[in-house]
Amino acid sequence: MRVLLVEDEPDLGAAIKRTLTLEKYVVDWAMDGTEAWGYLENQQTQYTLAIFDWLLPGLSGLELLRRLREKKNHLPVLMLTAKDRLEDMVTGLDMGADDYLVKPFRMAELLARLRALQRRSPQLQPQYLQVGDVTLDYGTRTVYRLVPNNEKQVISLTTKEFQLLEYFMMHPNQIVTSDQIRNQLWEMSAEPISNVVAAQMRLLRRKLESIGCAIPIETVHGVGYRLNLTNDESK
Repeated sequence: MRVLLVEDEPDLGAAIKRTLTLEKYVVDWAMDGTEAWGYLENQQTQYTLAIFDWLLPGLSGLELLRRLREKKNHLPVLMLTAKDRLEDMVTGLDMGADDYLVKPFRMAELLARLRALQRRSPQLQPQYLQVGDVTLDYGTRTVYRLVPNNEKQVISLTTKEFQLLEYFMMHPNQIVTSDQIRNQLWEMSAEPISNVVAAQMRLLRRKLESIGCAIPIETVHGVGYRLNLTNDESK
């Protein structure tokens, strides 16, 4: 899942990004509202959650919210702020925020709020994502397959492998290009590397094949890749 973090405090922003990355989120971090709005207007990037600080250089968090909701964009937004007055909370919620977290806060609470937003938002994926014999568990951020006697065989994946598998499981039988994968799974500020997608694909396929996972990710030559379930007997 991809998160847009808009926070102008360098230490806090870095801490949040580090925490979310460890939880296998893809994080774009903007330090002012104008930069964040540029990210939101990028048609090639789809965010599943956003975290806005209230007071920001350029556009404020409230202005970002206003613009989002005017465009009928229902992206779930968690507001971060030092403002703890009831009137301020009401203002943020009325403007379209989905939740509100007062600084200072613990990272465990931030993660819990994000998980709650995922559960409440119908456009986001459920607690589990299952394709073929593979299950992706968002609660534990693990991937596993069931073997005889219904025992769970956990697949050890790196953060990027987890994100790549998740992307394919969310788009079964669809052809996706390398550019689409790169745009969705790598941060906007990341330096582009020509063969990064192909390299990650080789690593992911090797791990899936080593335990006999029945979800083939095939190469569509000259186009991209596809998680092909047309011959999946479990359908």
